[in-house]
Amino acid sequence: MYYYNITNKMEIKFVKRSVVKSSKKRSSKFKPLLEAIEKLKPGGQAAEVPYSNDKSVNSMRTAVYQFCRQKDYTVKSRRDSTNKKIYFYRDK
Repeated sequence: MYYYNITNKMEIKFVKRSVVKSSKKRSSKFKPLLEAIEKLKPGGQAAEVPYSNDKSVNSMRTAVYQFCRQKDYTVKSRRDSTNKKIYFYRDK
């Protein structure tokens, strides 16, 4: 049995939110996609986006769903794994 002498204490400090800097990588990376999503109309056209791997599909979907939650509308997606494309559309 091993015992560790923990002498270091974790210091927690509260700061104003304005002090915390955050990058908006996701929004800038997917900005063209999010702009296209905004133009979609319910029951209208779908946005077709090619992808390279499954990780990029998950990232795109997460970005789109978070964006749409803020805008208060629903976007659905379907993946065509044969042609490596994902489709985003607004349902009625």
